[in-house]
Amino acid sequence: MANYFEQSIAEVERELKTGPHGLSAAEASTRQRKYGANTLPKKKKDGIVKIFLSEFMDPIVLLLLVAIVVSFFVGEIVDAVAIIFIVLVDAIIGTYQENKANNTADALSKLVKDEVHVIRDGKDVSIGVEKLTIGDLVLLESGDKIGADMRVIEAHNFTVDESILTGESVQVAKTNEALNGKKLSISDRENMVFSGTTVVTGRAKAYVTEIGLDTELGKIADSLATTEDEKSPLTIRVEKFSKQISVMVVAVAIVIAILLIAKHTPGHEILLTVIAFAVSAMPEGLPLALTMALTIAANKMSKKNVIVRKLNAAESLGSCTVIASDKTGTLTVNQQTAKRIVLPNGEEYQITGTGYETKGRVIGNVPKYAEEIGLYGALNNEADISGKTPIGDSIDIAFLVLAAKLGVKTKGIKILERIPYESENKYSAVFYEKDGKTFCTVKGSLEVVKDFCDKVNFASSKNTTKLKQQNENLAKDGFRVIAVANGEIRKSNNYDANNIKNLTFMGMVGFIDPIRKEAVVSIRECHEAGIKVLMITGDHPLTALSIAKDLKLAETEAQVATGDEVAEAARGSKHSFDDFIAGKTVFARVAPLQKLKIVESLKRQGEFVAVTGDGVNDAPALKVANIGIAMGSGTDIARETADMIIIDDNFKSIVAGVQEGRVAFANIRKIIYFLISCGLAEAAFFCLAIACDMPMPLVAVQLLWLNVVTDGIQDLALSFETAEPSILKEKPRDPKQSIFDKRLIREIAISGAIITGVVFAFYWYLIHGLQMEITTARGYIMCLMVFIQNIHVFNCRSESRSAFSVPLKNNWFIAIGIICTILLQIVVMKVPIFSKFLQTVSIPFWAIIWLFIVASSILILMELYKNIASRFRKD
Repeated sequence: MANYFEQSIAEVERELKTGPHGLSAAEASTRQRKYGANTLPKKKKDGIVKIFLSEFMDPIVLLLLVAIVVSFFVGEIVDAVAIIFIVLVDAIIGTYQENKANNTADALSKLVKDEVHVIRDGKDVSIGVEKLTIGDLVLLESGDKIGADMRVIEAHNFTVDESILTGESVQVAKTNEALNGKKLSISDRENMVFSGTTVVTGRAKAYVTEIGLDTELGKIADSLATTEDEKSPLTIRVEKFSKQISVMVVAVAIVIAILLIAKHTPGHEILLTVIAFAVSAMPEGLPLALTMALTIAANKMSKKNVIVRKLNAAESLGSCTVIASDKTGTLTVNQQTAKRIVLPNGEEYQITGTGYETKGRVIGNVPKYAEEIGLYGALNNEADISGKTPIGDSIDIAFLVLAAKLGVKTKGIKILERIPYESENKYSAVFYEKDGKTFCTVKGSLEVVKDFCDKVNFASSKNTTKLKQQNENLAKDGFRVIAVANGEIRKSNNYDANNIKNLTFMGMVGFIDPIRKEAVVSIRECHEAGIKVLMITGDHPLTALSIAKDLKLAETEAQVATGDEVAEAARGSKHSFDDFIAGKTVFARVAPLQKLKIVESLKRQGEFVAVTGDGVNDAPALKVANIGIAMGSGTDIARETADMIIIDDNFKSIVAGVQEGRVAFANIRKIIYFLISCGLAEAAFFCLAIACDMPMPLVAVQLLWLNVVTDGIQDLALSFETAEPSILKEKPRDPKQSIFDKRLIREIAISGAIITGVVFAFYWYLIHGLQMEITTARGYIMCLMVFIQNIHVFNCRSESRSAFSVPLKNNWFIAIGIICTILLQIVVMKVPIFSKFLQTVSIPFWAIIWLFIVASSILILMELYKNIASRFRKD
């Protein structure tokens, strides 16, 4: 592939077989057939049917499908139909949520402009960007989105915003001159423009050199196809959990079958007993409860400007240990802002305000000279801030904003001539008339502007050493420095560079892309939550370090690595490279593939990495990261690659997402705690009854009633629990850690044992003490279980805090759920058709009171356990 940036215009034309009259229509058609359409392959959107079917691939759902088949086989039609209903509701909710998220993402604006102006057969014609081909001569102007990689052949005040590709926030001035250096980075190829970037100012002509997948944007898009999607932490945990449940259910079912065979129980009764046990042990409501918990988290995130594209990603963000963030537009506002005026005598004036808003002022008693700098910046300007959206070069816009803050007006001043900014000249100038006199004002780099001056304000002669020191100090602080000069000149009929002489150097203005107001607080909250925040940018290392210091991300240069240093370190072993990356918090001048290597290194170190970004340059890292977070204003490629989208481009929203992700996982743990402890108790007293040669305490349909109605209502209610006070003070979870950690196992085992002991002792008393008929006894046991489960839900609202310290107002669904389940239980006991269906009986009111008192033991004993456990944790 030719390095077109090294070639002269004549060499480029020979290489591409084109010329100043462009391609002929016939030649363009031939090349389109040869090189193909100028398009990027788009990820095929999953249809609603595919999304729906994918919901059945959940491990627990697969277990439930097996239970359905077995239920039909043994003739338990009611059980089978009930489980089918649960599975279908779960699949429908999951499908709706993911389809809704995909539609929201698709509705965001597209990246590449549809139409482009080219020269064909010597004429200016408008064609679809997909019809661009190699050798086309394209006309570019301010506001255009560039549709292919091109070599510039003419440039007039031509600057391009390449931040979505390189990460650099400063517009790049383009030239048509050939460049030396075969290893120039994208940001240094000043005679090339790239697909997906935007023209900021000026006009240009350029030859198309690469299209489609061969463009720099296309190479990034193609690399995405070679990386695999990451499983979310929840997926990893649920898969492991499902295997554990499967092994447990099968193992205990085998034990029960052996016990029954030893007792010479008939085969049909053995199958009925085993299916009843499976129903008691299987957490039928878990898939639906998990879906609801994630749906609630996703909905809460959407209200905080976070769109979750995949439901499992709602919890993933809470698991991240590292957030690798793009700087431009994410941590900063992506709007150059004048923040400091420096006069030649050393006086400095701070400027308040952020971005393109005119709210703000210059602090202190502003001298006339500082006001004049604002005036000259406004005169020497081609931007416009009068509309809703500012138009023009970011520095020009910033000068207009500065002028508005200073209150200066250009009224009564007549513009005579302009010299637009050219990258090779490094300045712009304006000739103007005021009070009958002719003046010229110049702004640009210090090196160029000072040469137009014969004196400096406050001095009789030039003091270049002092000025250079001021310039260097501003640069070290991360500012982009623009020098300003002004002076009276002779009247002329022709104003050009030869007229610019004997000006007075007025001073310098320091510009910076300011950090978002919320970013510092959000980063501190991340650190408190045990999350490391990295900044990855295409900016200059000094600029990156200055911003990182303001964000409290870095303190010394040792924490900053450049792209060249990353590339050098990558040549060594993976171990040494990982050690190098581990010691850095800021990465500057980083290319897309280097960003990819950084993320891969972090993952090798055991980090669970979230990557944020808005540009094409972020897409590979977004893809390979454990969770990719795209900005809503970013490119199509970034949004399609990401797991979630931040609509308001605000880093603060990410922290809100982290909190909701942690809440989602905490609620999932609470749901599992509740369901498994109740299921364990049901299975345990079921096995005890069989071992003690007692009748089954509950039949399959009664167990299903408890699991679907009582458990089902309360596990959904737990999905609405709010964040506990310390949730953002806790360390991130290890994604490889099982859902069943020691704490949860202990809580489930103890509460399950208490429920088992209480229910079995009561069942023993009914059968052997009161000699109660089995159907009546089952009615009492069923009612007792309903009460115990409704009281136990209070234990599950917090794994550490007392049930009495968690306000009921935080989740009214708990109270609503208790009322609903108790009323339903009374209905099924009192209404004959339902009591017959569930094989239960009506229970006297006095007995219900005693059952409720017995059931309260689970709350008392678990409160005692929490109190003892908290003392041990403090010790």
